Amino acid sequence: MIEAMGDDTWEQLAGPFADETYASLKGRVRSQVLHHQLLDHLPGPPGSVLDVGGGAGHQSFPLAHAGFEVTLLDPSPAMLAKAGERWERLPLDVQRRVRLIQADGEQAVDAVEGRRFDAVLCHGVLMYLETPDALVDQLCTCTADGGVVSIMALNAATMAVRPALERRWTDALAAFDATEEVGVLGVPTRADTVEDLSALLRAGGVDPTRWYGVWLFTDWLEFAGAVPRDGADESVEAIVRVELEAAARDPYRQLSRVFHLVGRKRPC
Repeated sequence: MIEAMGDDTWEQLAGPFADETYASLKGRVRSQVLHHQLLDHLPGPPGSVLDVGGGAGHQSFPLAHAGFEVTLLDPSPAMLAKAGERWERLPLDVQRRVRLIQADGEQAVDAVEGRRFDAVLCHGVLMYLETPDALVDQLCTCTADGGVVSIMALNAATMAVRPALERRWTDALAAFDATEEVGVLGVPTRADTVEDLSALLRAGGVDPTRWYGVWLFTDWLEFAGAVPRDGADESVEAIVRVELEAAARDPYRQLSRVFHLVGRKRPC
């Protein structure tokens, strides 16, 4: 059973997560792939964006740079401290478009005082919760009519790939029917399916419109021992172009370790 993660856990992980994971080539590829996918669905700036479980702002701060008004909500003081450090390095005009709030995602509606946003993001958060239902309901409620909900989640359909690439054959066999694993940060994680999350969105008044893979080749190469590195033939831009192509095509997107689901709120 997945236990709720407390602030103490993220206090230990905030530094490595914000300063190392996102600074790595794989982390930069993930952020850029999601950014490109988001821009295909978001209204043009200025628009309002709520980033639930937004961590240090790696996904939402680029949107603030692009002219969006960003509210970043996260339950961890340690992660918000990292977001604050990065906020201080933003240009003054971008800083004015960013607000930081400490709160659990399951209380997002109260934390933003009932405000509705043009887009609500929740990337890499559901995997740390025992069930996604309550948080997805909050995401839908915080979204304005016609607005966008964007969720990135661990893909339950590919749970056997990681242990197989790491040559843990007994674990791989068991993982075909598993929905939980110890993630790369060393904490328990839980996977979802596109179908199940789509059903939760519909129940919240949001129609799923598109889903993508996020990193296919970059992620699996690392687990196979072929760590991507910066270089003339492996620039972030070149990798992003390949990943974006794979992310939108079957069967490639179905094989991604994580998936990106986008929906639009129905008018009341």
